Amino acid sequence: MFERFTESARRAVTGAQAEARALHDRHIGTEHVLLSLVAADDAMGRALREHGLAADDLRARIARVNGTGGEVLDSDALKSIGIDLDAVREATEESFGEGALDVPAGKLQRYRRGHIPFTPKSKKALELSLRHAIRLKQKEIGSGHILLGVLHDDDFLSVRLAAEAGVDVPRLREHVERLLTSEAA
Repeated sequence: MFERFTESARRAVTGAQAEARALHDRHIGTEHVLLSLVAADDAMGRALREHGLAADDLRARIARVNGTGGEVLDSDALKSIGIDLDAVREATEESFGEGALDVPAGKLQRYRRGHIPFTPKSKKALELSLRHAIRLKQKEIGSGHILLGVLHDDDFLSVRLAAEAGVDVPRLREHVERLLTSEAA
């Protein structure tokens, strides 16, 4: 599949890894791929920005949702079911010492330099990019197809974060498809 990726698609994937590493995340999720795409200086990056997505805002949203150490924890959601993350941290540090929940420096360093795995959902999004290219009768997979992949499923964190930022995701999908079909013509 990757042999069919255009240069812009390859940049989106390597950019996602760089964004995940910069955020100290232990995985590459759909949110990192979307961030890489919105930061790009190409038609898809411009389309994302025209629809109201900004790289700095998205980066802050990802940091908030993923939290320190790369675990996907939404403190507000946990609080709504009676779990106070601050209280959990305090109790843990009381029992096991200060910083007991922090990622050891050596482990964090390994993620900065080494391989960062893709989440199952980000792998699915990349597979969906191939399906979108086939559906549109296009031989190569470009950054637009990857964008359609990360916007494909409402269960993807990339879709949730874009919607939270005020993006009309169905309208954005239509815009990206128009761009892809006009490029192919």
